Amino acid sequence: MNGKKLGFGLMRLPLNNQNDAGDIDIKTMSQMVDTFLERGFTYFDTAWMYCGFKSEEATKEALVKRHPRDSYTLADKLHGGFFNSIEEAENIFKEQLRKTGVEYFDYYLLHDVGIDHYKKYMKLGCFEWLADKKAKGLVKKIGFSYHDNAELLDKILTEHPEIEFVQLQINYLDWESEGVQSRKCYETATKHGVPVIVMEPVKGGTLANVPYAVEQHFKEYLPEMSIPSWAIRFAAGLDNVMMVLSGMSNMEQLLDNTGYMMDFKPLSENELKVVQDAVDILNANIEIPCTGCSYCTEGCPKKIAIPKYFSLYNADRQEVKEKGWTPQGEYYDRLTETFGKASDCIACGKCEKICPQNLPIIENMKKVAEYFGK
Repeated sequence: MNGKKLGFGLMRLPLNNQNDAGDIDIKTMSQMVDTFLERGFTYFDTAWMYCGFKSEEATKEALVKRHPRDSYTLADKLHGGFFNSIEEAENIFKEQLRKTGVEYFDYYLLHDVGIDHYKKYMKLGCFEWLADKKAKGLVKKIGFSYHDNAELLDKILTEHPEIEFVQLQINYLDWESEGVQSRKCYETATKHGVPVIVMEPVKGGTLANVPYAVEQHFKEYLPEMSIPSWAIRFAAGLDNVMMVLSGMSNMEQLLDNTGYMMDFKPLSENELKVVQDAVDILNANIEIPCTGCSYCTEGCPKKIAIPKYFSLYNADRQEVKEKGWTPQGEYYDRLTETFGKASDCIACGKCEKICPQNLPIIENMKKVAEYFGK
C-alpha cells in the first residue's frame, strides 16, 4: 500500500434511485473509481450487506473488471448477523469472492465486533477460521471492525495477538464521547501496537452538514477548505491511523476528499483548537447521534427508514427558529410514501440489537413520530 491515507468506503455509493440502496449508478461509480486511482489512492472497502447487499457486485463491475489486481487493495467483511455456523461463514466468504471477482482479499475483517458478536465469533471459532484464510493466501491482512468500549477492546487484542489491524469509529465529535469512546479505543489499539483504520470520520455526513454557526466558524478560519475536510484531516492526523475511510456518493465529494488528501497535512495546534470550539457548538445541537450506517433497516418488519428519519429530525432541530418554514417535514412525508412511518414502529427491538451506536432507537422513533406527526 502507498502512503496515502484516504480509503474509498463503498457503503454510500451513487444511486439511480435514492430510495433503493441497491440501485447503484455503476457509470458514475466507475468514473469515481478511475479518478480515485488516477490521483494515487488505492484502498477500497466493501462489506456483505452494504447497499442492500449489492456493493460487492458493484465493486466487481466498477473496479475489479476494469483495473489490474495489483493497482488496488480491497477490504471485505463478515458480519455476525448473517451466519450461525462456520459452514455458513465459509459459504458467505466463497460468495464474496465470487461477487467481487477477486481471488483474494487484501484486508478481511470480522465485522462489528462488540460484546455480543465477540461471544459468537469465539464460540464458532471465527478467529481461527480467519487465521486459516490468511495461511491459505485468501486474505493478506486480518482484523476486525469494532463498536464497543475500550476495556473490551483491550481484552480482545490481548487474547488475539494475531490481529494485524482494527477498524474504529473515530471523528472529532466522538473523540471524547463516553458512548463511542473514540479516543480511548484509539489509545488501546496504539498500546497494543495495532494500526487503526478509521470509519465514520464524518459521522455519516453529520460533520459535513453542520449547523450554520459551525460552518461559519470553520469558514472564518480557512474559507477555501470544505467542511468535511476538517473531519477527515482530524482523523488522518493521528499517528497510529493507517487509513481513513470516506463514503463518497458523488464525484464532487471524491474530488474534494482526494484534493486535500493528495498532499495531506495534519491539523495544526490552532486548527485543533478551532475543531474543539466546533465540537462545543455541535454538542449543543445534535440530539440523535446516528451515523446512518443503515444496519437497522434490513430487518425492520415495518420497513421504516430509521436513519433517514433521524437525519431529518436532527436537521430540523438544528434549524434556526426564526426561519419559520423548514423542508424536513415535506421530506419526511414523501419518504413515508415508500417506507413505513415512524409511528408504525412495533418496538420489536431488532434494530436496537444490531445498532453499532447502541442507540435507544425505539424511544427515538417515538420522538420522531410525535415531531413529524404534528
